[in-house]
Amino acid sequence: MSFGEKILDYKEDIIADLGELIAIQSVSGIQEGCKEALDWMMKKAISFGLTAGSINNVAGHAELGSGGKLCGVLTHLDVVPEGNNWDSLPFELSIGDNGYMYGRGIVDDKGPALIALYCLKALKDNGVVGKNTLRAIFGTSEERGMEDMDEYFKHEPLPDLSFTPDSDYGICKGEKGILQLELYADTHDGTTLTQFHSGKATNAVPDTAYALLDCSETEDHQLARLADAKPGSFEFYYTIDGMMVLSRGKAAHAAHPEEGLNAATALIDLLTSNFSLPSMGSLPSFISHYIGTDTDGVMLGLKTRDKESGPLTVNIGTVHIDEGYSTCTMDIRYPVTADGDKILEKLTRQAEKEKIHVKVLSHLKPLYLDDDSEIIKLLSESYENVMGEKPSLYTTGGGTYARKLGGKGVAFGPVFEGEISNIHNANECINVDKFFQHAQICLEAMYNLYTKG
Repeated sequence: MSFGEKILDYKEDIIADLGELIAIQSVSGIQEGCKEALDWMMKKAISFGLTAGSINNVAGHAELGSGGKLCGVLTHLDVVPEGNNWDSLPFELSIGDNGYMYGRGIVDDKGPALIALYCLKALKDNGVVGKNTLRAIFGTSEERGMEDMDEYFKHEPLPDLSFTPDSDYGICKGEKGILQLELYADTHDGTTLTQFHSGKATNAVPDTAYALLDCSETEDHQLARLADAKPGSFEFYYTIDGMMVLSRGKAAHAAHPEEGLNAATALIDLLTSNFSLPSMGSLPSFISHYIGTDTDGVMLGLKTRDKESGPLTVNIGTVHIDEGYSTCTMDIRYPVTADGDKILEKLTRQAEKEKIHVKVLSHLKPLYLDDDSEIIKLLSESYENVMGEKPSLYTTGGGTYARKLGGKGVAFGPVFEGEISNIHNANECINVDKFFQHAQICLEAMYNLYTKG
């Protein structure tokens, strides 16, 4: 029997608390909701008899033990916007007949955050005496550049060993570099295109987009015929402001944009195939000419890959165009052996030629650990104690707090290979049995960090 099994004693309490935590609408970037979630977690930690404290309302921790190494488990309480096409209420925990729990943040990352807190409670309740100090650290802006951890670690030390349950099993030894950019023109200079809106998050593939057009009836009919030959789904409506074209795609995480269908780039591709580029405006023209509907950066001349982490990916997350402004956000995930600064330099040169400005919103450098590093060995042992087999090692295009840990932490769980999770999409979910299997692995790992480390 592994120590991790003791987390099952709290199963009913965990599900009840999950309902409360999911109900808090802590959408990343909305301070009030994120603070509410952090306050909820701090109060819960104190009710468990743990030491707890927060830093400037952006991050906090619950702590057990003192002395030895500082070990940490990092999770986040902010979530991406709910999006569209849910089969249940996104901010209400629901459990389906299929054995899955649904709710925004159930996987990314409120569910794992609550498990980390309950693991501290389990260690305390069972009287485990640790050699080290163990912290569950909670942030509130992981989805928007991780500035919360920058602020937290200005005031608190970096853990000596740590992990973040914010990815997949086995152990994530490497994370691609992430460039999040804003591209914008000085103004919207299109004539036929009068408005364009799509997306709420840079790190998600938008599933809807719409454009308003000032065009002739003949052009309307021609556009509708062309839409039948294009990927995606398009609807046409006559409004007092002109022809509205609604584009429907498929949402996905920006780490894997090829798994979705970008409603924004699909609509721009349709429009620029039917109208002249100048009539669409500088920014849509740039997107059409240099990005298109590809997700590998080939039209930008950025296509690359390595054997350690795979290919570079590109995602247009948001596009907003109206009278007087024209802007979009772009998410680039590049291989661990690539140079992010050179990628940025090349993109900026191309954009400037087209009178498009580039602003860096966030640049997270790649992370890559050796197979025999101390944290990987410890987590591998923990996983094997629960699952009876060694975990695989892999790299990801996702971005987690691990890259803020100075090479002393990795992503580890909670999603098992082949399991549906719908992260950053409608119907975010996790199988109940798998969720508590993750809980056992997490407790086993935290037990080992606390007592061995």
